[in-house]
Amino acid sequence: MNNHRHIDTLVVGGGVVGMSIAYGLARTGDAVCVLDGGDDAFRASRGNFGLIWVQNKGLGRPAYARWTMQAARTWQSLATELQELTGIDVELRQPGGLSMSFDEQVLKASSEKLTALGKELGIVYPYERLDADHLRELAPDIGPDVVGAIYCPLDGHVSPLRTLRALVQGFESRGGQLVSGVNVDRVEQRSGEFHVRAAGRTYTAGRLVLAAGLANRELAPLVGLKAPVRPVRGQLLITERMQPFLHHPCHYVRQTGEGTVQIGDSKEEVGMDDGTTVTELGRIAARAVRCFPVLAQANIVRTWGALRVMSPDGYPIYQESTECPGAFVVTCHSGITLAPVHAGPLVEWMRTGTEPAEIRGFKAERFDVQGN
Repeated sequence: MNNHRHIDTLVVGGGVVGMSIAYGLARTGDAVCVLDGGDDAFRASRGNFGLIWVQNKGLGRPAYARWTMQAARTWQSLATELQELTGIDVELRQPGGLSMSFDEQVLKASSEKLTALGKELGIVYPYERLDADHLRELAPDIGPDVVGAIYCPLDGHVSPLRTLRALVQGFESRGGQLVSGVNVDRVEQRSGEFHVRAAGRTYTAGRLVLAAGLANRELAPLVGLKAPVRPVRGQLLITERMQPFLHHPCHYVRQTGEGTVQIGDSKEEVGMDDGTTVTELGRIAARAVRCFPVLAQANIVRTWGALRVMSPDGYPIYQESTECPGAFVVTCHSGITLAPVHAGPLVEWMRTGTEPAEIRGFKAERFDVQGN
């Protein structure tokens, strides 16, 4: 059975990365279809911490720092647009973020790295190094072991589930078609069109975007591309609702719009295991309590593990196939932060061929040079 509906672009992957691109394409008037896997898929989007995070992004890679800053500065526009279109508040808050430190030397080193990054960028990097007294003005409940923090005014957070829902609903309201519960098993390019087989049905489109997270490893070679990504597990805890005490998101603690507190930021090389362990959850919880002793009395109501999509150097892969022109691969582990630029400049590159300067260095061939 063939798909007879006209499709300009077929997007494989319905997480935040895929839906940001699909929404951006539909916004331009393209006829877009998204093929998404089943509920048993490994979904980074549903295990996401929800941070919009700029600080420390792009150390040694100023192009990525610029890309991240551009995304953070345009998040409000995307959030407003989605709410006007769908009625969904993604709970965007950008009061600035805090990276807590228990060690003066670590805090000093972080400050020096950001100053150096600013010099690479030709700007004064937007951050402040706060001692404990100044930090307490922003976060009065910090513990006695906290010596200070790096504050970046561009940082913030959203509800990742609300964001994904808003992107899907906005995409569909702009005429997009979402097909869920299907896995792609064949891709061919014939006569300038892509013929993609999924769940016994063939979808035909002029453009193909692979944004399927870890599944891109197997899909990218079908169109002459590479996506050497691997899973890196993160475990998270969420508390009962608490009285508001944390206005600024931290790198591994944030209070959500509904009052619960999300705790995380583990990084584990355990393959395709998205489970949880008492040992790691205990370590994460102890660090959070050390930052904010008020959490010691909070009840934990939920825990989960999720798999990040990580390239060998941790940076994205953005590439069009030379073997199959019109086929693109997109991988990254900062889908929330980068959603506005994925829906905007990245989409314009796919449609017009004008590649943003910030992403030109993020081809998979860089790993061949490194011997990966």
